[in-house]
Amino acid sequence: MNFACELAPMATWRPDGPEIDRRGVLRAAPALALALALPQSAASEEGLPLLHGVAMHGVPALKPGFDKLPYVRADAPKGGRLVYGWLGGFDTLNPYAYKGAQAQGLRGFVYESLLARSYDEPFSLYGLVAETVGLPDERDFIVFHLDPRARFSDGERVTPDDVVFTFELLRDHGHPTFRSNYRRVKGVTVEDERTVRFDLSGSEDRELPMILGLMPVLAAHATDVASFEETTFKPLVGTGPYVISAVEPGRSVTFRRDPDYWAAGLPVNRGLNNFDEIRYDYYRDGNAMFEAFKKGLIDVRPEGDATRWTSGYDTPAVRRGDILLESFKSGLPWGMNAFVFNTRKPVFSDVRVREALGFLFDYEWVDRNMFASATLRTQSYYEGSELSSQGRPADARERELLAPFPGVVRDDILEGRWSASRTDGTGRDREKLRQALDLLSAAGWSAKNGELRRDADGEPMRFEIMVSTKEQERLSLAYVRGLERAGIRATVRLADSIQAFRRMQTYDFDMILYNWVSSLSPGAEQKKYWSVAAADTPGERNYMGVKQPAVDAMIAALLVARERPDFVSAVRALDRVLLSGFYVVPLFHVKEQWIARWKTVERPETTPLYGPALETWWRAPSSAG
Repeated sequence: MNFACELAPMATWRPDGPEIDRRGVLRAAPALALALALPQSAASEEGLPLLHGVAMHGVPALKPGFDKLPYVRADAPKGGRLVYGWLGGFDTLNPYAYKGAQAQGLRGFVYESLLARSYDEPFSLYGLVAETVGLPDERDFIVFHLDPRARFSDGERVTPDDVVFTFELLRDHGHPTFRSNYRRVKGVTVEDERTVRFDLSGSEDRELPMILGLMPVLAAHATDVASFEETTFKPLVGTGPYVISAVEPGRSVTFRRDPDYWAAGLPVNRGLNNFDEIRYDYYRDGNAMFEAFKKGLIDVRPEGDATRWTSGYDTPAVRRGDILLESFKSGLPWGMNAFVFNTRKPVFSDVRVREALGFLFDYEWVDRNMFASATLRTQSYYEGSELSSQGRPADARERELLAPFPGVVRDDILEGRWSASRTDGTGRDREKLRQALDLLSAAGWSAKNGELRRDADGEPMRFEIMVSTKEQERLSLAYVRGLERAGIRATVRLADSIQAFRRMQTYDFDMILYNWVSSLSPGAEQKKYWSVAAADTPGERNYMGVKQPAVDAMIAALLVARERPDFVSAVRALDRVLLSGFYVVPLFHVKEQWIARWKTVERPETTPLYGPALETWWRAPSSAG
C-alpha cells in the first residue's frame, strides 16, 4: 500500500491490475491427487483428468460442482451505478500494448481470461472461457478445453483459433511482459474445435501454465494487428461482463453491463458484476478527488493517507452514518514501498552511497508528523508474510542457494540482524548524519563548504526525485530536508501522471517513489522486477536497474520449487540479495486496508484472503433506480 500517493486499489479492486498476482504457496501434489478430486469419468483423450481448476501448488480448495465463490453473496441485487475515482489520466483503451497509460477497469470488466481467480486462495484458477484443463504433474504442457457457450461481446463464438491468435499477437506485439512470458512457450496447436494445447517443454517454470490460464482471449475477426501497438480510444472486442459505453479521453470511462454476457450463470460469476454501470472518473489532484468523494460524486474510496484517515473524515455525512469507514485485514504481503535509486545513474552506482542516503531519511519524524503515527516501517520486499527474511537467520537451503555467490548477501542480513535505520525522530539526528557521512567518505565523497562533493573531480552530489502527486511531493520534500543536512542538493519534480509513466517506462529519472505489490506466490513477474534482462528492457519494472546474477538464480530457484519449504527458502534468499544491494530507501505501510463508502453501496459479510473485492459489491436496492 503506497502512502506516498493516493492509494491505488488493492489487487482485487483492479481487474486490470499487474500480472504480479501469482497466488499459491501450498504444497505440490501429483496429478493422481488431482484426479481423485474429480469424477472418474472426466478424462481427456490423453488420459489426463479434465480439471475444473488448478493451483500453483497442490489442489484447488473448491471441489468440482461448487456453486459459488466463498466470499460472494450469490443473490446479490443487480442494478444501479457505481462511480469510482482514480488519480491520474489515460490515453489508451488497449491494456495489452506497450504504449500509453491504460484506462482502469479494462481487464476483468471488458476482457476476461481463460481461467478465473479465486481471491480466497493463494493462487488457484477455475474454469471460465476454458471450461476444463488438462495438466500433467511435470507441467510440460497444458490443454485448455473451451466452454462451447463462450461468446465475444459482438455475439461471435470463441474458438481455439482466437486463443492461438491472441497468444501470437501478445507474444509478438504485446507489452514486454507478455512477450517475455509467451516466448518461453515451445509451441501451440489446435487439437479440435474446442481444444488448444500449449507445449511448455524446456521452460523449467511451473508457473507458466498458470500464466497462460490468465491469458485474455481477443477476437481475431475484430482485431487489427497492424495498429495493435498504437494508443487508441477504440476498445478491443472481449468476452467480459461489461462493454465500454462512453469515453471522455483522460477524464472518464463508463462500462455498461452486457445483458447478453455469456458467462453470467457460471459458478465463478455468481454474485459478481452487480452494477448495471461502472464509471471511473479521473482526477489530477488528490485533494480534489477527496472533496468529490465527500460530496457524493464518488461512491467508494480506498484511503492511503493515515493523517486523512484519522482526522479528515470528521464530516457531517460520516457523523450521520451516510459514509461508512471500514478497516480490513488481508493475508497478503505488503510488498516494498520505497524511494527507488536508479543505479544506471553514476551518482547511485556505489552501494555505500545508497546505504548512506538511507540513513538520511527520518522515518520516525515522518510517521509522527505526517501520518499520525499510524504506519510501520517496511523492512522486506515481502513484508508481512512468512516469505520475508526479516528477523530470521538463513536456513540451510537458503545458504545452499547463496553459496555460489559469496559476499553478495551481507552477514547481518544473512543472520537476520539487519533492520532499516531508526532515528531519534527529531529530524536532526546527529548520529545518523555521522554514519551517513562516514559511508559517503569511504565511497569518495566529502563535505566542502556545506556541499557534498566527489573527491575525484569536485562534482557536487545532485539528483532529482520525480513524483506524480502532491502527496509524493510532500513526502519527498521531507526527505530533501534530511539530505540537505549532508550537503546533498536534491530537487523534487512534480510531473503529470502520463509524463511520469512514460519516463518510468524508459528509466528516465534519478529517483522515484514506487510500491512493488507482492503476493503469496511470487513467480515469473519477479523477472520483470529484478532480473538482469529486465534492467535493459523498456517497460519492465526493474526501476532500480539491478543487474545481479544472484537475483536471477534465486528467481530460477523459486520457479522450479515443488515443495513449500523450498519455495519459501528461495524467496527469502531473493529478499536477502535485494536488501543487501540497498537499491531503495524503504518507506512504510499499515496493518490494515482502509476503505470509505457511501452506505448506498453494500458488500458481502465475508472478505476474501486478498481483502475487499469490489466486483462482489452492489447498490442498495432502495437507491438503485
